[in-house]
Amino acid sequence: MRAIVLSAGQGKRLLPLTTSEPKCLLPVDGDRCVLELQLRAIARCGIDHATILVGFGADRVEHFIATHRIPDLSVDAIFNPFYATTDNLITCWLARQVMTEDFLLLNGDTLFEDEVLGRVLDSPPAPITVTINHKSSYDEDDMKVTIDPDGRLRAIGKKLALDKVNGESIGMLLYRDGGVKAWRDALRRTVRNPNSLSAWYLSVVNELAKEMDVRTQAITGLWWQEIDAPEDLKAAQAGFRSGNDEAKEPVPVVSHADSSL
Repeated sequence: MRAIVLSAGQGKRLLPLTTSEPKCLLPVDGDRCVLELQLRAIARCGIDHATILVGFGADRVEHFIATHRIPDLSVDAIFNPFYATTDNLITCWLARQVMTEDFLLLNGDTLFEDEVLGRVLDSPPAPITVTINHKSSYDEDDMKVTIDPDGRLRAIGKKLALDKVNGESIGMLLYRDGGVKAWRDALRRTVRNPNSLSAWYLSVVNELAKEMDVRTQAITGLWWQEIDAPEDLKAAQAGFRSGNDEAKEPVPVVSHADSSL
């Protein structure tokens, strides 16, 4: 199993914190940054290889990878030279060369307790599984989903009608068996459209859900936090007990989707 982490964007909503520092290197638990916390959680859950998609501040991220070894986890990086002019679909497409086996796709600004990833990895077999959270209401910035009673994804996007929404994507997807090839093929088709330069990779998931079995795995009640704005970073910092990244107190989720990953 491989994890692919999309961390190419600058995180402009976090300026001036990200003027020179990539969002994935912002400290959360003491001096431990977003990326380190992600990699440690990935390793603890049994994944042995991670590929980081880098762009803004790539040299800094690559230096961090080289100098912060995670036990039992091999980490490499792929550079996206187009990070400043494209959205995250292109970042995802550039990782297609390592999409040769089952893999986890993770947004580089999503933190989570181990049980979140554990639940996804233990989810019923499906070509593609989208990790979702349920809450009482959704705003225009949430990456909303519509699912059927069996947990099959019907639609995903920010502009879904609120009366059709059943949850939100947290930015963690699992691809297994036939879903790996289906995903690569869909990326290959989609990038031929000029509009792909300004598209999110979840728009491809939305289209695939019309033609194949895309499932969802709910993690409602477990701790996770997307870091897109200063208040999100503060919430993530509050969710960690210093020196122990396995012990987290649930905090209110402030969720925003960042298309610049």
